[in-house]
Amino acid sequence: MNDQINYVLTELSGFLWGWPMIILLLGTHLFLTIRLRFPQRHIFKAIRLSVKKDPDATGDVSQFGSLATALAATIGTGNIIGVATAIALGGPGAVLWCWLTGVFGISTKYAEGLLAIKYRVKTDTGKMLGGPMYALERGLGWKWLATTFALFTALAAFGIGNTVQANAIATVTYESYGVSPYMTGAFICLLTGAVVLGGVKSIARVCSMLVPFMAAFYVLGCIYILFNNAAFLWPALKLICSAAFSPEAAGGGFVGSTVMTAARFGIARGLFSNESGMGSAPIVAAAAQTRNPVRQALVSSSGTFWDTVVICALTGLVIVSSVLAYPDIDFANGATLTKDAFTKIPVVGRPLLTFGLLTFAFSTILGWCYYGERAMEYLKGKRWVIAYRVVYIAAVFLGSVMNLALVWNLADCMNALMAIPNLLSLIFLNGVIVHETRKYLWRNRLERSDND
Repeated sequence: MNDQINYVLTELSGFLWGWPMIILLLGTHLFLTIRLRFPQRHIFKAIRLSVKKDPDATGDVSQFGSLATALAATIGTGNIIGVATAIALGGPGAVLWCWLTGVFGISTKYAEGLLAIKYRVKTDTGKMLGGPMYALERGLGWKWLATTFALFTALAAFGIGNTVQANAIATVTYESYGVSPYMTGAFICLLTGAVVLGGVKSIARVCSMLVPFMAAFYVLGCIYILFNNAAFLWPALKLICSAAFSPEAAGGGFVGSTVMTAARFGIARGLFSNESGMGSAPIVAAAAQTRNPVRQALVSSSGTFWDTVVICALTGLVIVSSVLAYPDIDFANGATLTKDAFTKIPVVGRPLLTFGLLTFAFSTILGWCYYGERAMEYLKGKRWVIAYRVVYIAAVFLGSVMNLALVWNLADCMNALMAIPNLLSLIFLNGVIVHETRKYLWRNRLERSDND
């Protein structure tokens, strides 16, 4: 029975994440990039705003806290294992397509953040709630589609945001240090409970400390590896660029990678990595302390920059240059490609990869807990939030010790079904997005409050 269900989910996932979805997502990225006059050119302004305090703004957490929580949820195993899988299936050219997806995805993440603030609501306790479900209901009057999005989000959180991340942590600690998955699961379960039971402020506080440290550590480690692979760095860059547009398979030990496969897997993994268009990040963006929607939109857009334009690109360069430097690496095995590439570097290689996977996966568990909570609150009210947290914490332990083939496919389906309603809200509310952008960004009025 399980095999039959898994087969059906595999086929459904393949359909949902096939070319129609890729075209819809990438098409939205390109449409919003042009419609909003290339908001990517404001990325350094966005980065400055993300670390700037805004004492006159209203919200639950700082702009940096909301960004850190969103990054915690997006920077995960997809940045490490996902990039390796894209290279194994699509060849080195997939790295460039993944990177380009991140560049254009900045526009979509900007639009999501703007709508999150524009249509957020304030509860009777003073808490801010928002996200695609509120944009769909309040902006378009599509309550049924808003409910659908919230349902898929609440379910997806148990998959890609919880069990698969816990399983990745348990697998890495067992393979690297021989620690029992049951012990790892219990420990992660306790850590998760200690953080998420404190609510969004607790999650944001931990993510604000963890995300910058783990990202900086990983980036510096990648730079060190690239320094060791310096002789192969330029050939790797040339191979990535040429293979991305080559109608034939790439050389250099890489096989089976044509322009179509490189584009397909690079775009798919890039979209999966940064979640631009999926609708998850705007849920926490709505809690940010910001004086107008555009300020938070800019801050949200910087998340895609860090996630894909920087971290995924570095991972791709490390893998491709390592394959060129060490021909004995099994390029065809995406599951072990990253490990083989990193462990070729003496002393720091294995600890760097292990630490990166552990911290990235744990932070994803925290970020997605908040997404799931807010979706459940929208569906059933705040009285269900505590129950959701308890079940979510218990699922961390289960994910550490169970086989996740079926869960992976279910999570992929839920993520795709989240993206469709969210993309519809972005497309049909693009006039609102342009109006707010013109009001605050194009007229240089970022310091003005939404009430002015």
